Amino acid sequence: MTRIPTGRLFRTATGSDLVLTRTFRALADDVWAALTEPERTARWFGPWEGEGGPGGTVRVRMVFEEQAPWMEVRVDACDPPRRLAVSTQDEAGVWRLEVLLVEVDGDTELRLVHHLDTEEGIGEVGPGWEFYLDMLVASREGTPQPVFDDYYPSMKGYFERLREGERAASRLPATS
Repeated sequence: MTRIPTGRLFRTATGSDLVLTRTFRALADDVWAALTEPERTARWFGPWEGEGGPGGTVRVRMVFEEQAPWMEVRVDACDPPRRLAVSTQDEAGVWRLEVLLVEVDGDTELRLVHHLDTEEGIGEVGPGWEFYLDMLVASREGTPQPVFDDYYPSMKGYFERLREGERAASRLPATS
C-alpha cells in the first residue's frame, strides 16, 4: 500500500521542528484519552506506567518495536486536553516531543511536533512518526493496523528532501 507522507520541517531558533498532523472526527477529550490512557495507548504505541503528571516520569513499553523495550519518558508539560510535552533519551540522543490538539466544530486536529536538535536521521525518524500516527488512526477507527514496511524505506527520501529543501531555501538570493 502506498502511504503519503505529511511531515513538514520548520527551522526554529533552537533547531528544527518536524511537524506531522492528523485530523479526527472526534472531540479533543476523546483524542486526548487515546494519547494518555494506558489501555488506549497500548493499542497504537504501547502501554505505560508511572506518574503521568507534569514533572513525573513514566515507563512506556514500545510494543511495536523489536524486542518491545521499555523506555523512561519525562512529562514536561500537560494541559488536558490541549497539550502534552514529553522528553526521553536513548542512544540516538534526547527526544523532545509535543502533541497539540485543536478542536473546531467537533473535529480535532492533532499536531505532533518533534523538536530536533539536529536534522541528521530525519529520513528514519519521519517515517516512524507517520507509522505511529497511522497506528493511532487505525486504533480509533477499528481498521487494520498499518505495516511499517509501507513507510520505511519508501518515505526516507521524502524526509531527507525536507532537509535539502530547507538548505536550498536558505541559500536563495534575496529578491527586491
